[in-house]
Amino acid sequence: MRTLKYGLLALGLTGLVACTQSPTGRSQLQLFSSDEIAQLGAQSYNALKQEEKISRDPALNSYVQCISDDLIAVLPDQWAQQQWEVTVFESEAVNAFALPGGKIGVYTGLIEVAENAAQLAAVIGHEIGHVIAQHSNERMSNQFAAGLGLQLGGILVGQEMDSDTAALVMGALGVGVQLGYILPYSRIHESESDELGLGYMAAAGYDPREAAELWRNMAQQAGPNPPEFLSTHPSPQTRIEKLEALAVDAMSTYRQAPQPSCRKP
Repeated sequence: MRTLKYGLLALGLTGLVACTQSPTGRSQLQLFSSDEIAQLGAQSYNALKQEEKISRDPALNSYVQCISDDLIAVLPDQWAQQQWEVTVFESEAVNAFALPGGKIGVYTGLIEVAENAAQLAAVIGHEIGHVIAQHSNERMSNQFAAGLGLQLGGILVGQEMDSDTAALVMGALGVGVQLGYILPYSRIHESESDELGLGYMAAAGYDPREAAELWRNMAQQAGPNPPEFLSTHPSPQTRIEKLEALAVDAMSTYRQAPQPSCRKP
């Protein structure tokens, strides 16, 4: 029991010293340094560039770079002044990503689904939002904390129960941590990035109403979805309704912004 008490005390103290706030004011746990996370992002990006086919289409590359530059220009100074690298991957995957360290990747499959520059800006802005809110750090920290908690719980269970009962209890604890802790944080991350990304696109002069339109297109492309409480993403309808509400508030920002020149090839 002494081991468990000391372990829980250490976990609690770690949480206190590593608690920060996201750009929306939400408390978050960050146990790793920004440099460590940026190095991991750069490693992942370089690996992807080795594994995936990179598009050499000058029109597509110019289009994606144009939108990315517009969004980067309106980011908070720390991020706007950072050097960002943008790569277009030739793939049917309807996907894009941004990684710590200033790395952006966009797949040609997404460019086809996004009907205009504003819809593509919604996705790139969303992905940049993950980086600025340091969701990678928070996700890794949450998983580390959850794993430590399960290990400490295993010590207690092993002391109090026979091996068969302990195995069942630990299995249930693992499911509980996944559904009650890690997955909800993933959905929070997605919703937070939607909010941040929509703000960036509006400030860059892209119609924020197009974000909801994009996700309607995405929902039509997707197959059957798991229940929302078992998913790392909000359900498409939940997401669309939230984006529509956010767009109403962002319209004044959009109307005051200069109109972008990026056009889909």
